[in-house]
Amino acid sequence: MKIDTPVIKNNEYEVNIMDLTYQGLGVAKIDDFPIFIEDTLPGEVAKVKITKVNKNFSFGKLITLIKKSSDRVEDVNRDYIKTGIAPLQHLKYDAQLNFKQHQVQELFEKAKMDVDVLPTIGMDTPNKYRNKAQVPVRKIHGKLETGFYRRHSHDLIPIEDFYIQDPKIDEAILVVRDVLRRFHVAPYNEGGHNGVIRNIIVRRGYYTGEMMIGLVTRTKKLPMSDLVVKTITEQLPEVKSIIQNINLSDGNAIFGKKNVKLFGKNYIEDKLLGLTFAISLNSFYQVNPTQTEKLYSLAIEKANLTSDQTVIDAYCGIGTISLAMAQHVKKVYGVEIVANAIEDAKINAQKNHINNARFVVGKAEEQMARWQENGLKPDVIMVDPPRKGLDESFINSAAKMNPQKIVYISCNPATLVRDAQILSDLGYEINQPVQPVDQFPQTVHVETVTVFDKIN
Repeated sequence: MKIDTPVIKNNEYEVNIMDLTYQGLGVAKIDDFPIFIEDTLPGEVAKVKITKVNKNFSFGKLITLIKKSSDRVEDVNRDYIKTGIAPLQHLKYDAQLNFKQHQVQELFEKAKMDVDVLPTIGMDTPNKYRNKAQVPVRKIHGKLETGFYRRHSHDLIPIEDFYIQDPKIDEAILVVRDVLRRFHVAPYNEGGHNGVIRNIIVRRGYYTGEMMIGLVTRTKKLPMSDLVVKTITEQLPEVKSIIQNINLSDGNAIFGKKNVKLFGKNYIEDKLLGLTFAISLNSFYQVNPTQTEKLYSLAIEKANLTSDQTVIDAYCGIGTISLAMAQHVKKVYGVEIVANAIEDAKINAQKNHINNARFVVGKAEEQMARWQENGLKPDVIMVDPPRKGLDESFINSAAKMNPQKIVYISCNPATLVRDAQILSDLGYEINQPVQPVDQFPQTVHVETVTVFDKIN
């Protein structure tokens, strides 16, 4: 069926870029019909070729820039945009921070919520910050390669410098890649579901320098594993742990269910807010250490914690924010669905001699309902959910517990605003400005800290 639109696929048009989407795509309009174009910025005039037309919008490819924005960064690496590693690298950093503040503000305005949003807290050096890498391994031109997928595909683009990662991690990926090549370990072939190595994971402690290598395999055995391990550890003395993760599935999930320790410890250690944390291969740990300290310090400060209070930390991970709060309150309860993370949280409590934190494995929404039925009365609930935000049953259980404050660390402004509307209906309002924090420079993602106060 032919769609009647003001633009036609494969035709070229001259357009004015008027805005950026939350995904960092430039927005132009012809007869009020939106065109989304990668690598364009507001204020620019561009010649674009239409690549896809839907009923209500279309996508275009930049052909030439007729007029450039003063916020444009020249001389960028196209591979970082193609793969989505750094989709905002062509936008000056102060403009990235403004974009993220505007993104949050606009969503509250669309929801007709009168909320102030403060300027985004940025980084002094907004690159080389990630303390974790997960890179796919594939065969290209007959050779094992590491890199990143082209956006919306599984075509691997070989990359050696990932720009936003700790350079020591980039170096480790190349060492592991070359060791696997040397011992002829076969890269995974997605089409035939054969080969061995699917992904290389590298984690590195920002303060400790300790490094973990994860080798995700399609097979239960890693060929030449003794020699692979020996050579990696000789070349990378920072490595304190090498873990094989066995993923037998033919799906897209990175991790399988079973880990096998090939070398050293089951975890590495790092420090955060003066505390020591054990971090295992699968557990969640914020990837930007310097910004995480700002983010968590801000959340704890805004919670106004006192020594007689009880706090719940939902989505507690390995206990980072729980244990930081435990120093200020009477009791902390943490819940997390990943069993390994809860094991780490308990180890971390012992490492830091903290005795007033209790951790349980479970879905946050189900555990909240159990705690509420058991009569637990928290003064503050701290939430740091995944991108999908809070389950409505979680919000209902939280509101029934009647805490004075709910402090919400969000990594997705859209679900934050959705949840804020529900909390508002249940008697919790935002009385102070929302604070965005740039946890992921050069990308479209933004973290926020929002405080909900109980209306008395």
